[in-house]
Amino acid sequence: MSSSLTLFGAGSWGTALAVHLAQAGRDVTLWARRPAAVKRMRRTRENAPYLPDVRIPSAVRLTSDVDTAASAADLWAVAIPSQHLRSMVKRLRPFLHDDVTVVSLAKGIENDTLLTMSQVLREVLGPVAEHHIGVLYGPSHAEEVAEGRPTTVVAAAPEEPVAERVQSTFMTDRLRVYVNTDVIGVEIAGSAKNVLAIAAGIGDGVGYGDNAKAALITRGIAEIRRLGLSMGAQPQTFAGLAGIGDLIVTCMSQHSRNRYLGEQIGQGKTLEEVLDGMEMVAEGVRTTQSLHDLAEKYAVEMPITEAVYAILFEDRQPREMVEQLMTRSAKHENWLPDALQGSLSES
Repeated sequence: MSSSLTLFGAGSWGTALAVHLAQAGRDVTLWARRPAAVKRMRRTRENAPYLPDVRIPSAVRLTSDVDTAASAADLWAVAIPSQHLRSMVKRLRPFLHDDVTVVSLAKGIENDTLLTMSQVLREVLGPVAEHHIGVLYGPSHAEEVAEGRPTTVVAAAPEEPVAERVQSTFMTDRLRVYVNTDVIGVEIAGSAKNVLAIAAGIGDGVGYGDNAKAALITRGIAEIRRLGLSMGAQPQTFAGLAGIGDLIVTCMSQHSRNRYLGEQIGQGKTLEEVLDGMEMVAEGVRTTQSLHDLAEKYAVEMPITEAVYAILFEDRQPREMVEQLMTRSAKHENWLPDALQGSLSES
């Protein structure tokens, strides 16, 4: 078991993991961007803006110095919002060496490049890090992990030993970690679910009920799978923790920022009004843009994603888009484009 790690990013997820892993006996360093935030957390042992009333153990080292944080461990877990990951990793590149494993905890797809987070890591860090990159995804609200409630996630890396190192570092008696080598499948599933959570929240805000949400979740996983297969993913990944597992919890939970954002829009607020009132990042907004572009790039039908895109960025009304979804042409339930039929039957 690896016992040391540095968490870059002191938002809710980075802080929750620091708290949980320190309580499990890991040697944890938590890096925050702002020195004032570090000073406050050292004084109060709490990260009130993100996880109020959760005590940060004294064993957690807090720092805003990148050199100090990077030198503290050979496993770096980067909990930075997806659209800022590239700039953060550029700061880490001078400290990289052959023994370092870099794990992305962010769920998203970079807007301009349409790269997943592991692809961004490989592009920025170069060949030195090619075989030392992984991701940690799954149904894992920070609030519950910080409180030690049972949670299960998946560590994914192209090479199994890397995924197993991530597994051994993060696994505790309350945080169970599985290994997967289908990185693109895990990342597409875990990122796209935030878009569907916005859709679920819109349905809640309008008042469509449980039948509609159940349909949205099941048809949503179908369109995520279509995209994933077109990008080389394995179909079984979408039935796993990063797929249906994360989709269920994000669409249903009171902790879900993306579901909350959608709910507010369903109740009549504009996207700008909702974002202005949120302190935390709702990754699904930017991911909606990326999925819209990926669907065009790979010629994949993603009707729920397109409906969310139209509501967020084209000022379309939720009820109008639901009517469009309900009156689409009739389909078989397991419909796939011809180009993907073979890949599914071979799996």
